[in-house]
Amino acid sequence: MRAFSPEEARLFLAVIQGHRLEALFSVALALGLRQGEVLGLRWQDVDFETRRLTVRASLQRVNGKLQLVETKTPMTRSTKELPQVALSSLAARIRHQEEEKQLAGTRWQDSDFVFTTSVGTPIDKRNLIRTFHSILKKAHLKPARFHDLRHSAATLLLIQGVHPRYVMDLLGHSDISLTMNTYSHVLPTAQREVAAKMDAILNPVAVNLAVNQIDSKAN
Repeated sequence: MRAFSPEEARLFLAVIQGHRLEALFSVALALGLRQGEVLGLRWQDVDFETRRLTVRASLQRVNGKLQLVETKTPMTRSTKELPQVALSSLAARIRHQEEEKQLAGTRWQDSDFVFTTSVGTPIDKRNLIRTFHSILKKAHLKPARFHDLRHSAATLLLIQGVHPRYVMDLLGHSDISLTMNTYSHVLPTAQREVAAKMDAILNPVAVNLAVNQIDSKAN
């Protein structure tokens, strides 16, 4: 497992700016979606008004054909709050997809998929992986799997002190022990961040201010 550091995540987002699949990678990183889940997203799964995205299916190759299949577990069929980075990239994706449709003309194949080829067909995961690796190379980032975007999403939240229960829900884990065991290496860093936040609240300067407030009220 390899997860992006905060610096690497920002560099990755910087490099994909303007890429036709920028929204795909942004959503995968921000929400920790599996490859099949992000490829299987349809516009009916995105609610811009409530800023929520629902994972209903996964795009998989079955008997040589790309098909939508049920997600791995009921836990993964969930609705997720969209961070602004993902929301903005999806809004841009609508415009870009309409431009691609106009350019493709009669070659365009209508579908409800959010992420498609330049002629509207579903994206094959092998082509996606090649694109992902070329982006990593351009960003001078170490080799990684597409699935490591999912690990990055969890790691980035945990090192900010986000409760593992939320990370469990985001990833669709059925048991919090799975989340804790998978990301146990992150906990020391998360604990340091939590301690730093507690220091920010209870630091001597803040305490002295409280003392001064008490003294002023007494007088």
